Parts: sequence; structure tokens; C-alpha cells
Amino acid sequence: MTLEERRNLNQTTIQNLILENREKLSISGVLDVLSFDDQVVMVETELGLLTIKGENLKINKLSIDTSEVIVEGDINSLSYSEKDLGKDKAGSIISKIFR
Repeated sequence: MTLEERRNLNQTTIQNLILENREKLSISGVLDVLSFDDQVVMVETELGLLTIKGENLKINKLSIDTSEVIVEGDINSLSYSEKDLGKDKAGSIISKIFR
């Protein structure tokens, strides 16, 4: 994706990440939770794949209606990558819930 495409996308998409004391992360604009365990949570957002790394991570809230996720634990890093990398529709947590 070019820088110009990213700017156009950012003008139409709003996403918020709120990190409180490196212990609670609120994310809006979530499309899917791709995988999670106590050290890594991978979330597909409107702006790309977001990887959250830490210790004792857990998903405290998952709301499909409001596209929000809250992750709690000892959060060490947040990183984005391009949108469709590593996406496995059959293995996503939300698709497993609604089978």
C-alpha cells in the first residue's frame, strides 16, 4: 500500500488505541480476533493487523456490535503490519464462536 493510499484510508477510518498504565488496552475499529494466548494477541483492525505482546494477556471484552476489544495484562509492545498478512479465516476466533 502506498503512502497516498494510506492517507486516503486514514481520512475515512478512525481507530483508537487507549493504553492505560501498560495494563489495559482498549481498541476500536476491530474486525476480527485472529489468535490469542497469554503472550500474544493478534487483532485484525480497519487499519491493518495489530499484534499485542506481553505477559498474562487476556481478552476482557469482545464486542462485535461496537467493534471493540479490551486486552488486559502486562503489555510490552504494540505493532501494526499490512492488512491481509497472516489472516486465516477458518481459524479466527470470531468465526469459531459463530459456527
